[in-house]
Amino acid sequence: MEKHILRLKVNGDEYEVYIHPKTLLAEVIRDHLGLTGTKRGCDTVSCGACTVNVEGKSVKSCSVLAIQCEGLEVTTVEGLEVNGKLSQIQRAFLDNGSYQCGFCTPGMLMSSTAFLSELEGKKPSEEEIRESIEGNVCRCTGYNSIVRAIDAVAQGKYKEE
Repeated sequence: MEKHILRLKVNGDEYEVYIHPKTLLAEVIRDHLGLTGTKRGCDTVSCGACTVNVEGKSVKSCSVLAIQCEGLEVTTVEGLEVNGKLSQIQRAFLDNGSYQCGFCTPGMLMSSTAFLSELEGKKPSEEEIRESIEGNVCRCTGYNSIVRAIDAVAQGKYKEE
């Protein structure tokens, strides 16, 4: 089997890993880099538990070949916290009880982060917020607390610390 040297930046750190060209991004993140916040749920692009951000856009890492991310900036849920401080959306999820079992939470946080960064100061409607996370399945919360958390950040109720 031919191996490829993959160079990518994850959560601000440069990595070089040897992979098979058909290795999925989710596998590299979890198995090669040991970043286990990214979950492997369905492996069919249905649940969103594997969502990460690539160049600021949310993608389901179970559907992307790692080699497609050569030289790109990948952010996982571990990258949201900076210098021991949680991001605005992480704090809002905690304050609003936007998780129960926590399995979907990393993917929800990453989709929410990408959505919020695209708003450019606009205030989204509840429908727009729900649409932004429609690719992420949660079997525990009923989504209302998640929508409240995203809305709270979008409304400016959380500031950078």
